Amino acid sequence: MSVLNSAKTPDLAKITYLLISTVAVVMVLYYSEEYVIPFIVAMLVWFIIHEAREYLVRIPIVRDKVPVWAQSTFSFLFMNVILFIVGKLLYASMSHLSENLEEYQSNLLLALTELDGLAGINVSSQLIEYVQNVDFTKYISMMIDTATTLLGDAFLILIYIIFLLIEETVFDKKMESFYPNEDVRKKKFGLLNKMDRNIGRYLLLKTFVSFITGLLSYIILFLFDIDSPFFWAMLIFVLNYIPTVGSLIATLFPAFFAILQFGELAPFVYILVSVGVIQVIVGNIIEPKMMGNSLNMSSLVVVLSLTIWGAIWGIMGMILSVPITVMMIIVCEEIPSLRFVAIALSENGELSNDSVVNTLAEDSTED
Repeated sequence: MSVLNSAKTPDLAKITYLLISTVAVVMVLYYSEEYVIPFIVAMLVWFIIHEAREYLVRIPIVRDKVPVWAQSTFSFLFMNVILFIVGKLLYASMSHLSENLEEYQSNLLLALTELDGLAGINVSSQLIEYVQNVDFTKYISMMIDTATTLLGDAFLILIYIIFLLIEETVFDKKMESFYPNEDVRKKKFGLLNKMDRNIGRYLLLKTFVSFITGLLSYIILFLFDIDSPFFWAMLIFVLNYIPTVGSLIATLFPAFFAILQFGELAPFVYILVSVGVIQVIVGNIIEPKMMGNSLNMSSLVVVLSLTIWGAIWGIMGMILSVPITVMMIIVCEEIPSLRFVAIALSENGELSNDSVVNTLAEDSTED
């Protein structure tokens, strides 16, 4: 009996330590959100810059004539120019929306009255009373505060990206000092390269797919004469980074706004169907063909990670849920004691064929 108890004690202690560590990590992440999220976003932007540089070096003249630091600088500056232009257009769009706020509120009352006529009963009286008592200026001020916070974070993210690009130039030397043993160093480099390849490819393709969705949605919204179509297209672009529910929310927002602008229910249906068709075509046809199953993540894990990271970090947690979970799977896959975690999180219980261990074995065979 004592032998059984001694065998169970280490397992119980291991589970206890794991639970305590998990709770501690979650608490740290929750209360350090203001500082951790900008750094993670900066890392993801760095991944995109690195992946874009990989495509640049496929051009012979760039590969042979342009040094790495110049490629990174060009990618960085190009991205900042795009963000600056987008920021100016968003500011103009939000200013236009705030100027017409009273008109939107009146149109909503008209749409609710039309809903009563279609239903044949007074189904909207409570909604009308609620709308009349809503202080929309409060929500506008909250949006302005959020935009101010994002601008402050954007500056911090910019600083982080600059230092990450500088650190990249001396990273190889530091790795040589950290791991003098060549085999160990190869394994660590393989792990980092795999993480870089998977996350960078996902972010680049997801950005491209979201751009296509936002561009097509902008054309639809412009044709239907929706106010500030660029703002809604950018909202669709950002929300498409949120797996599963992002595309649904991105479709509903401009559709509901059509009611506020026109004071009728018909534009809601037109926008909902038009933007919804774009989401279905891009999400179910174009995106799967481009990405395939390279992430090797279970659909249930995607939903759970969306819920967990959303509870910890809100909207930003939802956007970052997939890249963070991918990093966890890759790291756990290469640690023997945590390999079961990677198997549980994988799509079909099989780990990727390009693991670091397999790569090193192939390299040694070729040598």
